[in-house]
Amino acid sequence: MRKITFDIETTSAAPGRIDPRDMELALVGIHDSKTNSFDSFTAPELPRLWPILERADLLIGYNSDHFDIPILNRYYTGDLTRIKSIDLLNEIRGSLGRRLKLDSVAQATLGVGKSGSGLKAVEWWQAGEVEKVRKYCLKDVEITKKIYDFAREHGYVHYMDFKTKKKVPLETADWENGDGAHSMTHTLPF
Repeated sequence: MRKITFDIETTSAAPGRIDPRDMELALVGIHDSKTNSFDSFTAPELPRLWPILERADLLIGYNSDHFDIPILNRYYTGDLTRIKSIDLLNEIRGSLGRRLKLDSVAQATLGVGKSGSGLKAVEWWQAGEVEKVRKYCLKDVEITKKIYDFAREHGYVHYMDFKTKKKVPLETADWENGDGAHSMTHTLPF
């Protein structure tokens, strides 16, 4: 099974309740299970990303179904929602009944925190510090991948509730089930 763990950064912050589909992409970071490698793509480099996503059996993200995928779909000629995805935030919310920040889950589950914030990444992007944004995004991809792997192995993740570490049970048995019948070829040359 080819799994793509991914995260995106945007060129500006979302004031209030802006529709993510109206936001501009700064870059996308991925981990490809087929090559066991990390890579990133700015908007002009997206033609290199599409064939990778089209061959994926599973997309893995954090708040990806409601943020990352809608933004990416603005740049893509097809529909990325046709690829099976696991949005870890949705899974956690479905079990716990509320949203948790990636940093909270990472610190409690993995003992590591994020290397910054999305707002800081926007500042870096606007200042032309693309490599800082790239490094930050790829670190979030790495953390998301590790949380996914932990959840698959243990069936739960942790979070901190004030000073108490608590478990969020997750039903992971079907996460990697699928027949791969979603094959997409929108960007392949003819």
